[in-house]
Amino acid sequence: MAVEKVHHAIGSKFTLQGKPSLAGHIQIARFDHWIKNVFVLPGILGALSFNPEKATFDLFWTMCIGLLSVGLVASSNYVINEILDAPCDRLHPVKRNRPVPSGRVSVSLAYAQWILLMVAGIGLASLLSFPFLLTMLFLWVMGCVYNAPPIRSKDSPYVDVLSEAINNPIRLLAGWFIVSPEAVVPASLLLSYWMVGCYFMAIKRFSEFRDLGNPKLASDYRKSFGFYTQERLLVSILFYGSTAMLFFGAFLIRYRLELVLSFPLIAMVMSTYLGMSFKKGSAAQAPEKLYRERFLVVCVISCAVVMGGLFFIDIPFLYQVFSPTLSTGFRS
Repeated sequence: MAVEKVHHAIGSKFTLQGKPSLAGHIQIARFDHWIKNVFVLPGILGALSFNPEKATFDLFWTMCIGLLSVGLVASSNYVINEILDAPCDRLHPVKRNRPVPSGRVSVSLAYAQWILLMVAGIGLASLLSFPFLLTMLFLWVMGCVYNAPPIRSKDSPYVDVLSEAINNPIRLLAGWFIVSPEAVVPASLLLSYWMVGCYFMAIKRFSEFRDLGNPKLASDYRKSFGFYTQERLLVSILFYGSTAMLFFGAFLIRYRLELVLSFPLIAMVMSTYLGMSFKKGSAAQAPEKLYRERFLVVCVISCAVVMGGLFFIDIPFLYQVFSPTLSTGFRS
């Protein structure tokens, strides 16, 4: 099997620098990456804005179980990522020190850890609702599609970004189904959320590519870098950002026009994030470290607060401002 070949490569190709340890196994679960569960919150807020009667005390415990489920399934995906990326990580100047390529993890136990985390996460999901359970299964399957051969979508240019960023709308669905498992989530919102994820992921690729410098080293580390150039990545970033705002505009015009007031803050977050990617060792390469970027944090918090409020505050005047003013006769 392809997985067994990778397992053999990890054990035979590398000179191990350490011994397996509990700390190493905790590290590969990347619990610090659970900060990405913030992408579940817009789904919760969106569902509550359409179903305010769902805001009960019981919802708090449902949210706790749901967020824990998302975290455990995500950690399962991180574990398989650490295992199967180890041969390539060994070629990276920083990632070669990760627990698997440096020998601080038992690969056999790591595979068991991968399955156990998935079972725990899916088990918790089954306590909530069937739609939420399917969403968590989808999240786990996409982790396999992204990391595991023979598909291993992360090796294909553009597909790598699209298949990784789909975790964004999956998390939004998870948040929505925590509140309203019977609801149908607007397609425009899901597509916008997906493209925003692609925007951030493409920036991560761009920053990594710039830092590695050597095209040969870059392609050895990540196969998709054999195709990418800085120009191609920048063009893709522009495409993803533009498409995200197009679909977001379609969503707010139909469902929540008040959100148009958040556009300047959204633009500030997106432009600030792009600007970070030009720095050496940018935090854009490690989203779990973004809290160190103070200006970005202020922008994100401001944007989140404003958008959260606009989900629940009605501003009738806006509907007058943005009502059609041209005759539709030109269509004839």
